[in-house]
Amino acid sequence: MFSGIVEKIGIIKELKADKLVILEPSIAQELNISDSIAVNGICLTIVDIHKECFVVEISPETMSRTNLQDLNKNDLLNLEKPLAYNGLIGGHLVQGHVDTIGKIENIKEEGNSKIFTISHPKTYTQYVVEKGFITVDGISLTVVECIDNNFTLSIIPYTFKTTNLKLKKSGQNLNIEFDILAKYVEKALSTKKNN
Repeated sequence: MFSGIVEKIGIIKELKADKLVILEPSIAQELNISDSIAVNGICLTIVDIHKECFVVEISPETMSRTNLQDLNKNDLLNLEKPLAYNGLIGGHLVQGHVDTIGKIENIKEEGNSKIFTISHPKTYTQYVVEKGFITVDGISLTVVECIDNNFTLSIIPYTFKTTNLKLKKSGQNLNIEFDILAKYVEKALSTKKNN
């Protein structure tokens, strides 16, 4: 379980169909083999650790459902260690189970913030609500507005500078995890209706 508060930025050293080698010395020294880590919001398992790098395995399901397929060597990754049950939760509860890929439609400036407009497949529209939680590339954010299959996010300068959002451009894909509570409510209501 994660909170969506990005702790470090890692660099892709190597990307294969089934493995990803990430350069980030402090995380490589803090975590152990078999620990989970959120990589651009994807919960992955550490399978090997070197002095400054760690290795995670990638399943075909993960590769097909996330933006890992769009990334290349030296690209930046948002990293978050798993939550400790006695720690603070600064964002919201994030599973690291990416639901879909969203596309950046537009980025504009508004005051000190960047406004990202992101589209997603229409089948997920019911999970997006104004002022609700959403996780984008592992970052816990609040939806500003949602219209049809688009939503906007207001990114403060701190978040913009300390995540991989600073390098994103219109047309690029982002990993999206919708709030788990919305999915449970939908399931409960559909089960009641069918009984």
